[in-house]
Amino acid sequence: MENSCRLLYFLHMERIDMLNLIWGSMILIGIIYAAINGTMQQVNTAAIESAREAVTLCITMLGVMGLWLGMMEVARAAGIMDRLTKALRPFLRFLFPHIPKGHRCLEPISVNLISNLLGLGWAATPAGLSAMDELAELERERGNTAYIEEGKKEGKHPIRAASNEMCTFLVLNISSLQLIPVNVIAYRAQYGSVAPTAILAPGLVATMISTVVAILFCRCLCLRKGKK
Repeated sequence: MENSCRLLYFLHMERIDMLNLIWGSMILIGIIYAAINGTMQQVNTAAIESAREAVTLCITMLGVMGLWLGMMEVARAAGIMDRLTKALRPFLRFLFPHIPKGHRCLEPISVNLISNLLGLGWAATPAGLSAMDELAELERERGNTAYIEEGKKEGKHPIRAASNEMCTFLVLNISSLQLIPVNVIAYRAQYGSVAPTAILAPGLVATMISTVVAILFCRCLCLRKGKK
């Protein structure tokens, strides 16, 4: 499971480097081509127009983000989030059988999963970071020397292998089951879609399949490791 997590991280970083190379090359080739053909004016106009659209989109997304984050706070104040967290406990027990019952890491994990379920990636990120910190603290409680501060020597950080719980949590975030893909709906509405919410059913089916595959993948690797 740890090796799989390292592989996922490596592939993610390689993907970022490759995308940077592709986009950088496309921009450079476009500028050179425009200079050769005398169409730099059109390129400049398109760049300015695209920048204007980007700002407009950011303002639109800021409003959407404010609306949904506000609804999350209302739900939390009304106790709805607490009830949803309790409802998730059997599911979390299945996914994370070795986390002690009632451990404080379960709360940010629940908030992260609920936020992703509602398509609120902005609200999910802080909870996800908090969950990873708590999972690291759990490793310290287990006596994992790589996570114990006193185990550092000469200012060098020890090599830390992600725990099964960390890998499972990461894979679940990547698969990201969503009932309401707020981001995609906002993008479609911004760019003039006649039915922005038409993505709901296909999005639900796609993310449900990816989440089921992610859960099976994690459980299989955890069981495989447990047999070694």
